[in-house]
Order: sequence, then structure tokens, then C-alpha cells
Amino acid sequence: MPRLLVRLLPWLIIVPASVWGFLALHYQLSFTRTQNLFILLTWAGLTGYVLYLYWQGSWKLGTLLYLIMHGELLLWWQPIEPSHERVWADEVARLTTGEVNGNRVVLRNVRNFNWQSESRYEVRWEEREYNLQRLRSVDMISSHWGMDSIAHILVSFGFDDGQFVTFSVEIRKELGEHYSALGGFFKKYELSIVASDERDAIAVRPNVRGEDTYLYRIAMPAHLRRALFLSYVEQANALAVTPRFYNTLTVNCTTLVYSMLRQTGEMFPLDPRLLLTGYLPSYIQAQDGLMTGFSLQQLRELGHINARSQAAAGQPDYSKRIRQGVPGWLHELQPQGLPF
Repeated sequence: MPRLLVRLLPWLIIVPASVWGFLALHYQLSFTRTQNLFILLTWAGLTGYVLYLYWQGSWKLGTLLYLIMHGELLLWWQPIEPSHERVWADEVARLTTGEVNGNRVVLRNVRNFNWQSESRYEVRWEEREYNLQRLRSVDMISSHWGMDSIAHILVSFGFDDGQFVTFSVEIRKELGEHYSALGGFFKKYELSIVASDERDAIAVRPNVRGEDTYLYRIAMPAHLRRALFLSYVEQANALAVTPRFYNTLTVNCTTLVYSMLRQTGEMFPLDPRLLLTGYLPSYIQAQDGLMTGFSLQQLRELGHINARSQAAAGQPDYSKRIRQGVPGWLHELQPQGLPF
């Protein structure tokens, strides 16, 4: 038995490392399809030969070949850097930046597309100004397109002058590129932070893409609302100067926001629900961050905005109408006065 374990040990090391190498090559090679296939088959064949050498007892030769293969792979992999110089999809062609002067914040490249379909839309990038003294609310939007455990998370800030702005952390797709969760582990995508009008960033999900979209009012004190908003601006400005890679596990729509919250000095525990983004509302409720007096299922049902979003499409009061009936907004959306 010990001898068998010794013979199996290389498999436990070489196979996972070689699978990682195969996927890295698969997602990064940019030659012709035939050339890419040749390189991938060569990698798989060399991996098989290394395992054969170990099985035959040729440990030294197998180890030497393994080290040469993976050394060359790392020498190729390490210099791959993120870039702003690519042909981007229209919706991420620009990155939001902000200028903060006391309580006055000017955001540039705020997206406000008018979406008719995934391929038909009016491109609009705007400059908007906000007064942090009028910041009154934070909402989390959770949008699902398949599995309950996976969702895209957006954060929307509301001001008592009726303005809302939504921040989304997502991949910066190149023109014609499609998202792959697996590719997100292998430097496939750059990161983007885009501020948008709610009639763009929120409405496109239920109205155009058919995603199930839920809005939750977040119970957050004023100082933390302000700190989170400014952290988004700071991160967006830094990203506009220095590109970063998106990572499915470590740099995504929840982990980056979690990191920003931790930087405000607030301590939030690590939890698997930070990775299984569809369960993030459960995590936030456990931190007393959702409206009290309601079960999570009730908050989910009352916060399901698809029908309201479709009915309010393109309307000036879109933000008000999608919040009707949402806990935390029940008494603040009455017709008299401001929406707060």
C-alpha cells in the first residue's frame, strides 16, 4: 500500500497542475484555431508522457520534464498584464471616474443607454453631479439568470433630490466577447466599474435580458453610506489609471464591494455566501443589514421588480415605481413631496 501511494502521489500533483496549465493556455492563446489546438494537444501529450515516466519509475526524467514544462508555462504566464487598449464592447467602452470636492461629487462617464434589445441601443455617456449631504439610501440589486446560487450584484445610491446612481463591478468585455465563469480564473477579462442611470443598469436586466431581478433596501448608517459611495469613486479612479484583471473568485461584483466595506473600518465576517452571490441577501440579513420585520422570503417576493420594471420602462419616475411595495420604501414613495 505505501508503494502504491508513492506511485500515485505524482498524479495528485501533476494532474491538477497540468489541468490548470491546459486551461490557462486555452483561455489565453490567440493564434489560429489550428495552432491553438496543436499547442493544447502537445501540452496534453507531454503531461501524459510525464505520468508514464513516473509510472515506469523514471522519476528523475519525469521530474525534469515536468519542471521544464511548467517553468516555460510560468515564464509565458507571468508577463500577461491587463490593458485599457482593446476594442471594447460599447457598454464598457468607457470607465467611470469621479471628482470629489467636499460634499460635491462629479461623476464622468455615467452610462445611460436606452436599450431596445441586446444589440439595439442608444449610446449615451453623461456627466452628473451629486451632493453627499443629500445621500439617503443604499439598495442592493440581485439579478439572476439561471441558478439560484449565482447572481450579479449592483449597488444603487439614492439622494433626496430624486437622483439615483447604480454602480456595477463587472468584466470589461471586448467587442463580441462572452462571459465565462471559468475563463474568469485565467486573466481572460479586465475589470470595470461603471456608474449608470437605473433606467440603464437595472432595467436592462429584467426588461431586455429576462433576468429575475430583486431590489433590497439596505439598513446602513449615514457615515457608512457616504464611505461606501466614496470608496466606489476611489476604486473607479484607480482602475481608470491602472487596469486590473477580473477574477471569478477574488475580484468580482461582491468580493470587491466586501473589500471596500472592510476598508471603511467595519468588520464583516468571511462567509461562503460572499462567493455564492445568489445567497448574498441571506448573508446581509445575518449582519442585520436588511429591513427588519420580514422574512428573507418576504423581502425577496416584495423586492421582485420584473413586472414593475417592465411597466415603468423609459419613464422619468422609473426609480420610484420599481420601489413601490419594497420594504423600507413603503412610506417614502408617497406622492407628496420628495421620494425620501
